[in-house]
Amino acid sequence: MLNRPKLAAVGLLAAVFVAGGLAGWGGREAVERDGRGPRRGPDAMVAYLSRELDLSSSQRDSVRAIFARFDSIKARMRAEIDAQLTPEQRTRHQQLIDRAEHHRREREDSTKGKAGGH
Repeated sequence: MLNRPKLAAVGLLAAVFVAGGLAGWGGREAVERDGRGPRRGPDAMVAYLSRELDLSSSQRDSVRAIFARFDSIKARMRAEIDAQLTPEQRTRHQQLIDRAEHHRREREDSTKGKAGGH
């Protein structure tokens, strides 16, 4: 059975995974629907949400700040996971993160190529 800190870490990991998936989906939607403006990252997502939801300037600023907090939470989560790992596991964890980022960039690049072909 998981103890409380491990359960909290698993819960945080699951929440970040879901939030990342939603952010990735929204970013992909922003790229596929809009041929102008930022192509990726928080600015693309803010632009997408602004268009779809008619956000005010203050709402855009707030959403942008939320994305900044999300990045901070993701970094803290990774650090907390690393604190539970052996040095060898930390190395492997970083390799897994690097591989996931590489695949994410490849997907973005292939999506960008498809969007540019229209």
